[in-house]
Amino acid sequence: MKRSLGSKSILLFVLSFVFLLVLTFFESSLSGISITMERIISALFLVVPGIIGVIVGIISLTRKESRPWVAILGVLLNGAFALFHIFVLSFAG
Repeated sequence: MKRSLGSKSILLFVLSFVFLLVLTFFESSLSGISITMERIISALFLVVPGIIGVIVGIISLTRKESRPWVAILGVLLNGAFALFHIFVLSFAG
């Protein structure tokens, strides 16, 4: 069964959340690397999937797929998650 783009957007949010849990769990092993590398890793695993999720959700809305509320939810969740982590990364250090 083919998934809608709205559900793929939600899956990207779940993936970002799983990456957050994994990065939190292995935070002590990341203490040996530079702060710049920590920011890059955090941005790749937390911000990039969120931005892609927002884009996929918007594409779902423009295609007028069934269940637009799923796409709206995906855009809101991914957008809030990505913006929060961009804000955190801008002040971290």
